[in-house]
Amino acid sequence: MPGVDADRLPPLPVDQLDARQRAAAQAIIDGPRGALYGPFVPLIRSPELMETAQRMGEYLRYRSAIGTRLSELAILVTARQWDQQVEWAIHVPLAAQNGIALAAIDAIAARRTPENLLDDERAVHDFCIELQQHKRVSDATYARALALFGEHGVVDLMGINGYYTFLAMVMNGAQTAVPTLGVAPLP
Repeated sequence: MPGVDADRLPPLPVDQLDARQRAAAQAIIDGPRGALYGPFVPLIRSPELMETAQRMGEYLRYRSAIGTRLSELAILVTARQWDQQVEWAIHVPLAAQNGIALAAIDAIAARRTPENLLDDERAVHDFCIELQQHKRVSDATYARALALFGEHGVVDLMGINGYYTFLAMVMNGAQTAVPTLGVAPLP
């Protein structure tokens, strides 16, 4: 019986993939991700779900209306809310590379409200915290996000929260192994 931390749905050898799984895996490898990792390791067991999720995720991660910097911030807040170590390990370096201050990243990890955020970062952080913790967003927080990002941006921000919550649930349930990327784990 696997231990509490054992990867329940580890990588499958290529020779064990059926034709649909191989095609789905190759599409991810050929796309901007360049490899099958993280949530796609357990999701390969359901190639149609994986393909659908990958298309949504590719849009939200790389082309959302709020831009990569703010998308990465929203991903970190979501990862923290779900104690999702894989998302955290993958997205901390990306958030830092895209301009999210290390002090803000450390505060999110410690479940503290980051200080000195830019106005758009504060709007994203507060929106995500309210949506994740209260399952709704206050009128004031919504209005602030709407003024900054418009309806398209607000919908994409909600989408990022939902998509990365879905991935967190998949990886938490599968106990997906955390990649060794030199990122301190969430406390």
